[in-house]
Amino acid sequence: MGGFILRRLGYGFLILIGVNLLTFFLFFTVNTPDDMARLNIGGKRVTQEQIDKWKAERGYDRPLYWNASEQGAAQVTRTVLWERSVSLMALDFGRSDSARSVDIGHEVATRMGVSLRLAVPLFVLQLIVSVTFSLLLVFFRHSRIDFWGVVLCVVMLSISSLFYIIVGQYFFSRLLRLVPISGYAPGLDAVRFLALPIVLSLLARLGGEARLYRAMFLEEIGKDYVRTARAKGLSEQVVLFRHVLRNALMPIITSAGAYLPYVFLGSLVFESFFGIPGLGSFVIEAIGGQDFAIVRTMVFLGSALYIATNVLIDIAYTWVDPRVRLS
Repeated sequence: MGGFILRRLGYGFLILIGVNLLTFFLFFTVNTPDDMARLNIGGKRVTQEQIDKWKAERGYDRPLYWNASEQGAAQVTRTVLWERSVSLMALDFGRSDSARSVDIGHEVATRMGVSLRLAVPLFVLQLIVSVTFSLLLVFFRHSRIDFWGVVLCVVMLSISSLFYIIVGQYFFSRLLRLVPISGYAPGLDAVRFLALPIVLSLLARLGGEARLYRAMFLEEIGKDYVRTARAKGLSEQVVLFRHVLRNALMPIITSAGAYLPYVFLGSLVFESFFGIPGLGSFVIEAIGGQDFAIVRTMVFLGSALYIATNVLIDIAYTWVDPRVRLS
């Protein structure tokens, strides 16, 4: 297993390099440092002297990719691509390109805690509610409960997340005044601000998750080990919750693991609409302001989390099913 993990991490490192290069090329294909300077400086009349000063302060006065006027190693190390790539791989995220020039590492560490307070309860509740609801539909399969449950899942799946947000804010915040419409407060007061986003995000994802798990459970109940368990006189509840659920853990782990990076990176839509200062809103602000330093950092962190998650999923397979061997 150790060799397998090392190989996967080695491949992951190469993927991180490729993602960083691709992000750099795509960003500067659309934008130029002069465009970024004009946007961040603001104002209708921006002089070339102001643009050059902004670029010099942030290191964009050097060539982006290659300096043809020099030779040797200095030719490479003086380019923006090389310096930014080396600092990123060393986890030195530097400062943002915006006028505030914030420390990106400090912002990520601070905002990640806020995003985790929203995403961790949502992740746990989503898994429990989706699995329980889908098992309930399978238990009452071929009945009215199963039929209307599937209809409800399709309806919930067809509705946009924005609809849940707008209706939830109007009904629970404006009419009933149970929770604040937006904002955030530290400590225990955060529960009042995070309760509504968690509930609405849970509803927005429940339809798709429940249909997926229901299909997996229906596939499992037709297998031989289920018929054997029933032949032994076990009740349907025991068959479903002890045998079927246990043998369906591998696809559940795969599905839940695909969502795991969002636990750390935050929700772009819900954090923005509810004014939660997490990593999701941080990314939205950076994209709107063409802040390449922040965008590059968040893409790098997202790629690293996906690679780490896939390795953890492979390891979890060996815990769930002893027959799985990593080699």
